[in-house]
Amino acid sequence: MRRILRITLLVALAIALTFVFRFCWRSFPIISGYGAKNICSNVFIAGRSPVDVIKNELEGFPLSLGTYKVNLQDSTVTGTVFGFAKRVAIYRSGMGATLLNGISKEDFFKEARKTVAPPPVSDSLAWPYGTKIKDSVVAGVDKKMIDVALDSAFSEPGEKKNRRTRAVLIVYNGQIIAERYADGFNASSKLIGWSMTKSVTNALLGILVKDGKLEVDAPAPIAEWKNDDRKNITLKNLMQMSSGLKWEENYTKSCDATNMLYKEKDMGGFALLAPKEKKPNSFFYYSSGTTNILSHIVRENVPASEYHDFPYKRLFYKIGMNSAIVEPDAGGTFVGSSYSFATARDWAKFGLLYLNDGVWNGERILPEGWVKYSTTPATTHPMGMYGAQWWLNAGAPGNPAKREYPNVPADCYWADGYEGQYIWVIPSKKLVIVRLALEHGNKLNADKFLHDVVTAVP
Repeated sequence: MRRILRITLLVALAIALTFVFRFCWRSFPIISGYGAKNICSNVFIAGRSPVDVIKNELEGFPLSLGTYKVNLQDSTVTGTVFGFAKRVAIYRSGMGATLLNGISKEDFFKEARKTVAPPPVSDSLAWPYGTKIKDSVVAGVDKKMIDVALDSAFSEPGEKKNRRTRAVLIVYNGQIIAERYADGFNASSKLIGWSMTKSVTNALLGILVKDGKLEVDAPAPIAEWKNDDRKNITLKNLMQMSSGLKWEENYTKSCDATNMLYKEKDMGGFALLAPKEKKPNSFFYYSSGTTNILSHIVRENVPASEYHDFPYKRLFYKIGMNSAIVEPDAGGTFVGSSYSFATARDWAKFGLLYLNDGVWNGERILPEGWVKYSTTPATTHPMGMYGAQWWLNAGAPGNPAKREYPNVPADCYWADGYEGQYIWVIPSKKLVIVRLALEHGNKLNADKFLHDVVTAVP
């Protein structure tokens, strides 16, 4: 009997050790990679201290398992977990931070990079075309109600400070009517967009459609798919997260999404290897891999000599988003799913571009009809909540009252990023609302917050 018990215990121990080993082998590189990349971006782009980033962005299990070394001289951050799974992120001026996956530091610095510089911005012109902020009260705006909304956004109702709003900016009819920042942040603070970057990728694709280089209803121009069952997946299928590709997006473990973001040199190249699982346009599945396939397509359709300047020349600098930066992977392709930074004011400019139908100061940046296309619900989403790399408040087909924000106009749409990043656009109320945060639990009641703002304007 004792022998059987010993064998049983040994088997149980072996199973437990196998589980622990598998967890460590798969997860440690993701933990150290996530930490190194996050610190590198926030220190060298956002100008924050390493101690502050580690204390806030990397608190809690399992991220707290990581140990990090910041080298201010060569702009690198090295992460390990118990001395294992060493990962290095490196910052390059104008390009942001990149994890060195599958490439040496020496070879990485040989890669092409951005060359264009931001144009000067007038301090005599009113925002958004200049830097001058009007301090006059806009007629018809209920300032007290706006303050109620701001107070709710920055409140911390729980015992722990988990909501952690860092910036809120409200634009009505093209003018900033409210702006507030948490301690340690201000109008010059560059803050990460996370998956709001997907909406930036939408804009880059729109520019290429305008140039005649892409067609949304045509099969996606991916050479690796031309001779297999993925050849009929269209650009529209990809943009609407309805490609039918097999993918797992789960940020609590090692999976397709986390492996792509923290282990792969060429993220789009990794994602496009995903096999077909369902018929295109038959099923909705939110996938950062899909957006990085789209980013791969952008790169393939821009001349190599122009690629790293492309988002800046054709989008950011056109609309005065001079603080904006989108970061590349180790292969040089912009991580269109996740990695971008900008100030709250510049994120608001991006929302204004869409509010104004893709036109900026009289110049058409996005093709005519692009905003309507991008904000038309994908037929695959049962709640009508997704368009083309934008989230929607349209509501369920035939039942618009059943929507994400029932107390907010149905024409509201938004860019949405991890940990509480939002750009809400409400055309019927001439509103663009930006909220940037580090939210973990006790989430902001966005429906009430937006409703308060909506009721405060004419």
